[in-house]
Parts: sequence; C-alpha cells; structure tokens
Amino acid sequence: MSGVLPHLTAGLNVAALILLLAGLVAVRGGHRERHRALMLSAVGVSGLFLAAYLLYHFTSPIFRFPGPDSMKPLYYALLISHVFLATAVLPFIAVTLRRALVGRFEAHKKLARFTLATWIYVSASGVAVYGLLYHVYTP
Repeated sequence: MSGVLPHLTAGLNVAALILLLAGLVAVRGGHRERHRALMLSAVGVSGLFLAAYLLYHFTSPIFRFPGPDSMKPLYYALLISHVFLATAVLPFIAVTLRRALVGRFEAHKKLARFTLATWIYVSASGVAVYGLLYHVYTP
C-alpha cells in the first residue's frame, strides 16, 4: 500500500490544484455557486490528500533525495518552503472557509487572496517535489 500512496497523494494534489484554479476562474467570472462548489471540492480533496500523506509518512521510512548534489539546494529549498507553507496555510483555509460559509464575503475575499495564492503554491510545489522524487531522479 505504501508504494501506491505517493502516486495517490500526487494525484490528489493535482486535483486540488485544478479545483483551486477553476474556483478562481469561476469567482472572477461572477459564478459564485460554481466557485463555492469547486472550493468545497478542493477542501475535500485536500483533506483526502492530508490523510493519505500522513498515512504514508507514518508507515514509510524517510529517504534522501536521490538526485545529484548540485540539485540538492534547489530541492530542499522547494521542499522546506512547501512543508512550511502547507502547515501554515491550514488555519487560513479554515478561517477563509468559515467566513464564506457564514456569509462574511468581504472579510472572506480579503483573506482569500492570500490563502488561495499560498494554497496554489503548496499544491504546485507538492507536485514538483513528487516529480523530482519519482520521475526525474528515481531512487
């Protein structure tokens, strides 16, 4: 099972990224209900991602970056920023979501700009880390 989890989490990350971008397009186009459905889907997919990610990291050994030494600074900068922002954005997602659900749309909109940009970076950088580990520099 743990051999499949990195691929599952990457797929969930890609799905979340697509949902986030589609949600952004929807709200900019004035399609509030579509935006709401897409963003709630992004939250759900991201929740599934988090569960699979934690399961994988609690059941699998930690391994080192298999790429060349020249790529390690770039890889670790990407990984560290990804992990730090993934952890930091969780409460922002919760507050942004809550504001929307209770109808505080102006407050939601102000926080959503930061939250969405960070969440998009986290999803995209997670896919990049996966690509480097499992497709570019395979162990």
